[in-house]
Amino acid sequence: MNKLRINDEVIVLAGRDKGKKGTVSQINWKKRRAFVSGINMVKKAMKPTQEDPVGGIKDIEVSIDISNIAVVSPKTGGATRIRIEDKNGKKVRVATKCGSTL
Repeated sequence: MNKLRINDEVIVLAGRDKGKKGTVSQINWKKRRAFVSGINMVKKAMKPTQEDPVGGIKDIEVSIDISNIAVVSPKTGGATRIRIEDKNGKKVRVATKCGSTL
């Protein structure tokens, strides 16, 4: 069971967006990178195409390393680690900081 999932609310621990919160939209486990909405935005020059006839400079999201993000605790609102517990025969994710299930 993975400790990080899509639609988890995360906080950035390192980098230029340190302290910002967002939700995970994509995860690439082979490269250990994740796309977080609104985080790690860069400017890219785009050529005009049929879909976008104007082109120009656009803001796009770039992936961030998984080690630089942490799941947000539901009760405290801060960064927390995740542990996996067995409850009623099912594995559930539990926040270590507050003990609540995710």
